[in-house]
Amino acid sequence: MTREFMQAVKERRTFYGIGKEIKVGEERISSLIEEAVKHTPSSFNSQSARVVVLFGAQHDALWNLTKDALRKVVPADSFAATEAKIDSFAAGYGTVLYFEDMSVIEGLQNKFPLYSENFPIWSLQSSGMLQHVIWTALEGEGLGASLQHYNPLIDNAVKERWNIPAEWKLLAEMPFGQPTAQPGEKEFQPLETRLRVYR
Repeated sequence: MTREFMQAVKERRTFYGIGKEIKVGEERISSLIEEAVKHTPSSFNSQSARVVVLFGAQHDALWNLTKDALRKVVPADSFAATEAKIDSFAAGYGTVLYFEDMSVIEGLQNKFPLYSENFPIWSLQSSGMLQHVIWTALEGEGLGASLQHYNPLIDNAVKERWNIPAEWKLLAEMPFGQPTAQPGEKEFQPLETRLRVYR
């Protein structure tokens, strides 16, 4: 990316309108995600993040199984809106699935019992950083993305379909593609209520 870091951070937005006609190759996307997974920090250098990237038919399969799972819990008379939302994610080119390897976290809890309660929290913090890094990197390549949470509803189906280890916990799904609609104006709360600086 040639743009300044903070400019990329500012321009990262939630894109619900995405399409399959992307202008960047799968190898480039995979490379960016590899770098993000490798270099995003984690507590005790645990490197507990696990990522699965779905392109093409695999991406479509994810949103089909999500729709099937939702059909079982959403009333039929209100399913049309749910279906339209899922179809908007399926309209994209790919999806990034974010997991945490709970066996790594449990190992740290056993090794460092003094911090036992904190390791799951630190794990989520690290995953949040990774999600932001990948999201911003995708935006830097001209792609739009959003962050979704259909877990744990789809956990078992995802693990079965893609042979995911039992100890991997699904945290989020990030559909991405070529932006087809711009996000609305973003509103900001006053910074003076969110930030303090002491000198």
